[in-house]
Amino acid sequence: MAVPKRKTSRMKRGFRRSADALKKPSYVEDKDSGELRRPHHIDLKSGMYGGRQVLEPKSDS
Repeated sequence: MAVPKRKTSRMKRGFRRSADALKKPSYVEDKDSGELRRPHHIDLKSGMYGGRQVLEPKSDS
């Protein structure tokens, strides 16, 4: 049976447990296209960000 060489410190234990508090990523519905996207991210379907055209829109091919 594997036995740890040293006791895990409170700090390292806390680092490991901090991932338990993570929440699911939030999504918002885009006003123009109606697609779900992450806040402060480019809408990949339309290529818009902040009311400006940043990328070429995806084609439906």
